[in-house]
Amino acid sequence: MTSERCRYAPTPSGPAHPGTLLAGLLCWLDARSRGAHLLLRLEDVDRERCSPEFADEMRAALHWLGMDWDAEAVQSHRHASHVTALDHLAHQGLLYPCDCSRNEVRRAGVRAADGGWRYPGTCRERPLPAAGWRTCQQALRLRLPGATVAVQDEGHRSLCQEPLADLGDPVVRRRDGSIAYHLAVVMDDGSDSITRVVRGHDLAPATAIHRALQQALDLPTPNYRHHLLLLEESGGKFAKFHGAVGWRELRSHASAERVTGVLAHAAGLLETPEDATPAALLAAFDWARVERRDQVMRWESGVLSLVGPGPPAQRAPERSED
Repeated sequence: MTSERCRYAPTPSGPAHPGTLLAGLLCWLDARSRGAHLLLRLEDVDRERCSPEFADEMRAALHWLGMDWDAEAVQSHRHASHVTALDHLAHQGLLYPCDCSRNEVRRAGVRAADGGWRYPGTCRERPLPAAGWRTCQQALRLRLPGATVAVQDEGHRSLCQEPLADLGDPVVRRRDGSIAYHLAVVMDDGSDSITRVVRGHDLAPATAIHRALQQALDLPTPNYRHHLLLLEESGGKFAKFHGAVGWRELRSHASAERVTGVLAHAAGLLETPEDATPAALLAAFDWARVERRDQVMRWESGVLSLVGPGPPAQRAPERSED
């Protein structure tokens, strides 16, 4: 085993679907082909969407498909380190309270680089209360630097951005007190000494924010590689939010080997959707063989199949590792 450390970090907010399984497969193949340590991290800080039952379902789905990992972490168990990070950011004057609702941000009408709505900076000059951030009932945002952030993607995707201008200051602690994705993932990658991050390209625009947080928190920057997504025929991401088939229904119609073969075919690793296992795909795995364009999938009459490549460019939701 090398000194490299990788992680697969799904959100346990529903049944694992084909997009989840493809992301896990590519991450597993990347780590195992390099002899790297592989961590399964269940990113469950979203209190409304995540549950221990869904976490168990995620473990079961990955095991069914034939993937394993060297260690496991549960993000909600890391709360103390996330709080320490907020203390560090507050000490640098980088936090401020924000009352703006999502509707108010949307009404500002400025699109962000990730396809969402850019925060216009309405509350940016507000100070934290004298008693500290813990007394805030509002969400907390991070004051981003007004500078360009450049991070190299191994797949040669452009990650160079000015995050303040392109995305706006992100929420790092929500109004309900839960830690937001950007802060949690950066702290956990640091705590876990992650050196490689393999994830869907819908998260590529977030990389500049993550780099800004890494700099503020004195954390190293992993190497990043962003991969294709699976799409519906209507153009949206083929994910649980859009009614994609869950893994248990897949299992009732097809073997794990058949599903793995279909996913590998969609990713460009097999010429035909023949039965396969992750272990069997390992010997010939090479990122040069992986499709760069998103692929359109269809679930019909109990059959998961590849329709073909999606359009060259897609606006995507904020999270892919779910």
